[in-house]
Amino acid sequence: MSAIAKTGLRENMPQFILLVIVNAFVGGMVGLERSILPKIAEADFEKAAHTALLSFIVVFGISKAITNYLGGAFANRTGRKNLLIAGWIFAIPVPPILMYAEDWNWILFANVLLGINQGLAWSSTVVMKIDLVGEKDRGFAMGINESAGYIAVALVAFLTGWIAMHYDIRPYPFYIGIVLVAAGLLLSIFFIKDTRGHVETEAKENNVPRLKRLFWDTSLLDRNLGSVTQAGIINNLNDGMMWGIFPILLAEKTFSLAEIGIITATYPAVWGIGQLFTGKMSDFFCKKSLLSWGMFLQALALLGIFFASSMWEYLSLSVLLGWGTAMVYPTFLATVAENTHPLDRAASLGVFRFWRDMGYAIGALLTGLIADLLNLGAAILVIAGLTFFSAVLIEFRMRCRIKALKISEWVTMKFGGKKSVDLRD
Repeated sequence: MSAIAKTGLRENMPQFILLVIVNAFVGGMVGLERSILPKIAEADFEKAAHTALLSFIVVFGISKAITNYLGGAFANRTGRKNLLIAGWIFAIPVPPILMYAEDWNWILFANVLLGINQGLAWSSTVVMKIDLVGEKDRGFAMGINESAGYIAVALVAFLTGWIAMHYDIRPYPFYIGIVLVAAGLLLSIFFIKDTRGHVETEAKENNVPRLKRLFWDTSLLDRNLGSVTQAGIINNLNDGMMWGIFPILLAEKTFSLAEIGIITATYPAVWGIGQLFTGKMSDFFCKKSLLSWGMFLQALALLGIFFASSMWEYLSLSVLLGWGTAMVYPTFLATVAENTHPLDRAASLGVFRFWRDMGYAIGALLTGLIADLLNLGAAILVIAGLTFFSAVLIEFRMRCRIKALKISEWVTMKFGGKKSVDLRD
């Protein structure tokens, strides 16, 4: 067996670090739009109705979801690296279109391309890191991966808001995108190596059964995979609302562009940084426990946003929402990997990410319709309710495949005086 085919974080550290950097550039591409595109829609294109304004999130979510599925299906056949490079090629036109588009349809087209970029590039870096590290540090690896991506989302969201405030809303904020595309594409072509050899190595030692109906098992039928998939949909549904509705809500409450940039960047920043800790937690605790608690905290934060009014309240709730999302996001990916055979992994992750990112489109449409028919507050309450229901479903349906502590059991052992508790499976 060649050294390059060995799995493990330490054994593959140089490639792992390069993939983390590349994924940060991928995340930065989403951050380009995070704080200012709703404002551009209203200011430059007179998109006042929430359903019309949020159409850019709908097309982004649909194109990313479909690309996730196709990328997962073809990953073993075409190679992860080739999909990564293709993802960056689709991103090349995005910054110029966002800079100079004179028609809203061009903005929608840019978001189709951005969705393809995210579906191919982010999915590839996720699968390649899972291939490299093996089972022991899988949650930690996913935490680092998602942390890099969402810290970049937050940083670029803040920078674009600051640039728009001090210069102009277009074209200056999108110059950042040109740098991100160039750096990501060059690194992917010249420095990233494919990981198919690592998959073959792990497949020889893995005893997880192959999925007979991969699409439907991942989507619904398998109790663990189906639980993760529904939670992924709801998580991105409420993230789509935060992306599109939250800046509008803050603008209606007369917050400045700079203040909106700070508040909207706080949520993905905590989400990103938090995953450095929660990813490792998912290697230690029962994954079901992190998922149910994470979704519950998200629901609690969304309910709080309905009642909030001051900047400090919104910042505090953004922190809570970010932490709840950090608990689930790397755990989603680690759970899918844990419950699938290595030869099924890329395709199953593709199915999961298909449904998860359809949540963007569903969330944007649902919240836009409710906001237009009723108001923004009603949209937030509905999403909070759906998120709470998701937490309950995980708690009652999911099981831990590998024996591990639940968070409640760890708290009892740590602070309740018990020296040991039974591990649950």
